[in-house]
Amino acid sequence: MMQNLHITFIQADLRWEDKAANFAHFSHLLGQVPAATDLVLLPETFTTAFPVSPKQFAEKEDGPTMQWLQNQAKAKNAVVCTTFPLEQNGHYYNSLVWMRPDGSHELYFKRHTFTMGGEDKLVERGESQLIVELNGWRIKPMVCYDIRFPVWARNRYKDGRYEYDLGFYLANFPDSRMNVWNTLLQARAIENQAYFVGVNRVGDDAHGLHYSGESQVVNARGEVIAKAEPYQEAMLHCTLDGESLLRFREKFPLGPDWDGFETCM
Repeated sequence: MMQNLHITFIQADLRWEDKAANFAHFSHLLGQVPAATDLVLLPETFTTAFPVSPKQFAEKEDGPTMQWLQNQAKAKNAVVCTTFPLEQNGHYYNSLVWMRPDGSHELYFKRHTFTMGGEDKLVERGESQLIVELNGWRIKPMVCYDIRFPVWARNRYKDGRYEYDLGFYLANFPDSRMNVWNTLLQARAIENQAYFVGVNRVGDDAHGLHYSGESQVVNARGEVIAKAEPYQEAMLHCTLDGESLLRFREKFPLGPDWDGFETCM
């Protein structure tokens, strides 16, 4: 049974290549997260901004960033999710971490590395999707540039069950492409009959890019139900109504009419 899901998402400025400053800043921000929160979402590459040299900034799974995430998840009694450069067996990834309060975690390696920004030269592409469960919800985490590829986000319907109920993107998405961001978040929600959340940063980076944030929650009808003010740091709390989603799917059941296919890797 899907309970209501209480999420908090943080739209913040990122200090360029300054882990200590970013840890301190987000520690302060997470100290303000409400106790009722089930899931906390932070922007992509929250310790360094994007992109950076993985050989200089990547850590392993037992490094300080994972320890910080464990401590924060335990303190908030909530799942905390973000990305950072991770090294695994000599390979580098833009790795999304789904950190649970008990210290267990899941990893998703960003599938679509941003070629126009040179990310493909720095880290490897991930090969696997991730579906996690929380309070009866099936959730699909993704990262930034993934938003442009609908096949990768494609929901599936089998034996009366949807593969996921909530999808989200953690991003460093510049303000020059906000029309894409806003349009595709709504499109992904509509075409997959699921809630979608986009969490973006604000501020400027070392490459002269500006970020307006516009972090938001979109319901399965494509309606924006919560959105942060642009160009400002913000913490938003939103309750996702599971019963409302189920009723909408029953009233307007797209799933049985979806085309069946397998994702080519």
